[in-house]
Amino acid sequence: MNLFYLLKPKSSVAYLYKTNTIRQGLEKMRIHGYSAIPVIDDNGEYIGTVSEGDFLWHILKYKKEDIKSQEQYSIIDIVNEERNLPVKINVTMDELLLRVMDQNFVPVIDDRNMFIGIITRKDIIKYFYDKSKKDNSEKKENQ
Repeated sequence: MNLFYLLKPKSSVAYLYKTNTIRQGLEKMRIHGYSAIPVIDDNGEYIGTVSEGDFLWHILKYKKEDIKSQEQYSIIDIVNEERNLPVKINVTMDELLLRVMDQNFVPVIDDRNMFIGIITRKDIIKYFYDKSKKDNSEKKENQ
């Protein structure tokens, strides 16, 4: 299976730069309604993911609830580099299925570690559902 069919390209995905402020990150997540969002560096390399919880813990740690005060902090201060580890485009569907058991999306990178998009849990589940349906209909035809 060519994973490019499931890939949501970078151009259609919301992401943050590690140099964005916490305020910019909060606003982008609110606008898009995401609970987690990929983070890249200025060259386009995938860094990690930030989640709503990362923002919450940051706010609680510094006790600065005012959105304006969050402009002095950068996304790199809260990014979790261990969450949502990326895959290369040649990953197998079985590996993707295992990944999305614990995360909503899987970041995809190229051979240079450049972020090229994401594959969502929904699309992977739909792929396996369609495959199962097709396999079952082929079994019925062969009987």
